Amino acid sequence: MLVDVALPLPLFTTFSYRVDREFANAVVPGTRVVVPFRNQKEIGVCVGFTEPTDATRRYKEILDVPDAEPAIDARMLELCRWIASYYVVPLGVALRSALPALLTGAETPTPAQKTRRVASIASDIPSLMRRDRIFARAPQQRALFELLESLGGRSPVEHLVEQLSFSPSVLKGLVARGLIVLEEEIVTRDPFAARAPLGTRRHEPTADQRRTIDAITAGAAGDVFLLHGITGSGKTLVYIEVLERVVRERGQTAIVLVPEIALTPQTVDRFRQVFGDSIAVLHSALSDGERYDAWLALRRGDKRIAVGARSAIFAPLHNVGAIIVDEEHEGSYKQGEAPRYHAREVAIVRARHEGAVVVLGSATPSLESWTNAESGKYHRLSLPERVGGGRLPQVEVVDMRRPRSAEPNVVPDPFRFVVSEALETALAERLAVAEQSILLLNRRGYASFVQCSHCGYVSTCPNCTISLTYHRLPERLVCHYCLHKEEPTSQCQRCKGDTLRRRGLGTQQVERLLVDRFPSARVARMDVDTTTGKWAHADILDRVGRGEVDILLGTQMIAKGLDFPNVTLVGVIDADVGINLPDFRSSERCFQLLSQVAGRAGRGPKGGRVLVQTRVPTHHAVKFAVAHAYDSFVREELEGRADPPYPPVTRLANVVFSGLKETDTEQLAMRASERLRRAIVRYGDEITVVGPAPCPIERVKTRWRWHLLLKSPNAPLLTRACRFLVERLDVPKDRAQLRVALDRDPVSLL
Repeated sequence: MLVDVALPLPLFTTFSYRVDREFANAVVPGTRVVVPFRNQKEIGVCVGFTEPTDATRRYKEILDVPDAEPAIDARMLELCRWIASYYVVPLGVALRSALPALLTGAETPTPAQKTRRVASIASDIPSLMRRDRIFARAPQQRALFELLESLGGRSPVEHLVEQLSFSPSVLKGLVARGLIVLEEEIVTRDPFAARAPLGTRRHEPTADQRRTIDAITAGAAGDVFLLHGITGSGKTLVYIEVLERVVRERGQTAIVLVPEIALTPQTVDRFRQVFGDSIAVLHSALSDGERYDAWLALRRGDKRIAVGARSAIFAPLHNVGAIIVDEEHEGSYKQGEAPRYHAREVAIVRARHEGAVVVLGSATPSLESWTNAESGKYHRLSLPERVGGGRLPQVEVVDMRRPRSAEPNVVPDPFRFVVSEALETALAERLAVAEQSILLLNRRGYASFVQCSHCGYVSTCPNCTISLTYHRLPERLVCHYCLHKEEPTSQCQRCKGDTLRRRGLGTQQVERLLVDRFPSARVARMDVDTTTGKWAHADILDRVGRGEVDILLGTQMIAKGLDFPNVTLVGVIDADVGINLPDFRSSERCFQLLSQVAGRAGRGPKGGRVLVQTRVPTHHAVKFAVAHAYDSFVREELEGRADPPYPPVTRLANVVFSGLKETDTEQLAMRASERLRRAIVRYGDEITVVGPAPCPIERVKTRWRWHLLLKSPNAPLLTRACRFLVERLDVPKDRAQLRVALDRDPVSLL
């Protein structure tokens, strides 16, 4: 018998292997297999059976079948085939993304589960006289034996030795006498099990929420609902009520996707409040073992709801009834490496295969989703009011443009360059009444770059065409792309001048200025630098929830999904960060970020206020975010995407060429564009090639980068063009290490 095996390698083909009698009944489509490949072992997935193409050919045999049942079921295999086709990646690469990391390594095809030793009573001693006789000279053994009885007859050895201070020798004595036995017990690693439950259950749905819940649960298999609910309108309550009907009443399973790890603890807490231990968490901050245990629990049916970031879309659940994508507009749902899938799109396809409904929730839906709802492809639902009769916060613009000073000798207050008088006053007022504030600055570090005042030289990364960001604690210059680090110097590298100035602004600098200006305030900073620890996100947010933080300062991770009733002020330090990037989505991202962070204020009965500091107050992204005017923003933004056409007006693929030598990379990009233009000439205006040109960031991690864009309103035609480029382009194998990366439906062109 021959089987086709997909390997996680950059090769657009499967490989045929022979199955001997030992494994004949164990190998079916979806089974993991260990196979020989190029003098080493690889873990692959059987994707079907085949017939010999050459009677004289000798096929290599499968070496091992590590699992008793398939790791990939038929529907997941079908989903991965779609991913491989649509995103133009090898099937084995798509399948790898659907499995936990511990199942993709050939060195340990069967991952070891965590175990612990458990002591159990082997036989009862009901007679008190017999007990006195047995333990006459062993009072410690008697104490341990009777303690085990009080604990139900069994207890982890670690608890007995470390927590209750019994000597291991006492335990060994009882084992030697046959009074207790020691066993190995599998321990399920649940990182959220120790978190305290929230307490009382949520509020009853409003009339708008009830209509929304009824519409979703009455949906047909494969229906997609775009839930457009303003911030604070209770979208999470809708999700919970939908899952109550799907999971509890219908006995099905469900998936809930959230965009940021920072949101996961709060989301898990809310769902555990209702569904208890039936929640499993899947995201990248967990250890490989924790993710594997969660994956196993979901596959066995022990857990019925998967909550997590984009990879949770591959949760091994059966009979899926609903898939919820919270904050569906977020770019973090896009995978950054092959396969470059978008979890929102994969969710829609999986729901179609599973017969489930999809809920895409957002206060600021992506233009793609909004357009699909307008055309009738999705069902649009609306939650236009805040729960409890609350109102959206008042949003004010603070114009940070300053005329040139008429008094050149006056030393400016550095705090005033960062925090306006209006925002400072508002912060002081909140501190005086023990209310909380959130400040957003979407740029970490202390300063954007270090520049010489004499010659203008800026310290740049040796591996990337990007300036190094100055970090104060610990003091260093860091590249945020390749993580290159340098010690700051006191002299300019170019002219040896000694006047170096830190330019720009980062969260570290704002934190220092706030602490200096408000010494009694409890300030917490939340960015990549302060959340590298496993539970750092949860620890910071828990402190905010307990009222132990007065001012929460952070990057975009604090802008969405968080619900703290005592936050009555939100300040945007610099709304202009990212607004003029060379990317067609920059205005949309700015609008969404401002709208989302503004929604963190006024979620309780005290109301709220938002101050947005900007130097471009007339920009449409700022203007419409301040006015809570999503519809107006969409109309103006879509007009700008019409000519030249960009999504959602057309479909897009970004093809990036990279290499160690700039000229070789450029030549590869030029050759690829010429071949494409010759190949697609017969399709006329149905497909357009734009470029090639250097990427906005020309060099990253020592690799030079060029790109070209493929545009077409015809999705199948765009797929054919992408496949032609990836499969037929001859990439030289030399020291330049040239590579081609295809990003279908990119969320960014940087």
